[in-house]
Amino acid sequence: MIAFPEGTIKLNIHQIMVVLLVAALVAATSAQIRPLPNPLRNPAVYGGPEASAVILNQVYEPNPDGSYIYSYETSNGIRAEQRGFLKNPGTPGEAQVMQGSYSYTGPDGVVYTINYIADENGYRAEGAHIPSAPRYNPRYPGQF
Repeated sequence: MIAFPEGTIKLNIHQIMVVLLVAALVAATSAQIRPLPNPLRNPAVYGGPEASAVILNQVYEPNPDGSYIYSYETSNGIRAEQRGFLKNPGTPGEAQVMQGSYSYTGPDGVVYTINYIADENGYRAEGAHIPSAPRYNPRYPGQF
């Protein structure tokens, strides 16, 4: 039993636990339950030319040495091509190299093309619409 100064209520541990239990039940029942979205039940609906795009041309040529070439073109103007090969095979400097390009028509009607390479130095992409870092000039070593 908890004793308070005279003139106040005296509570025992059982009463305190009942009050806490009631408060916890009120909090639990007032919480909103929102179900997580289920993409299988509500699949995304696509519209526009992408919804009915079909593959017009597709090539995939794997080679026994691990190199490959692939390309495809779709009816909505998307094009991609890539080739991959093993650089310096059998050496400590062995690295997989993938290089290619892809293009698509943006919402503004402009065709965007990205050329890329991925190798031991990472992924690097270039395109007219992609900003590029300024070139390093050895005359000004403190420029960056």
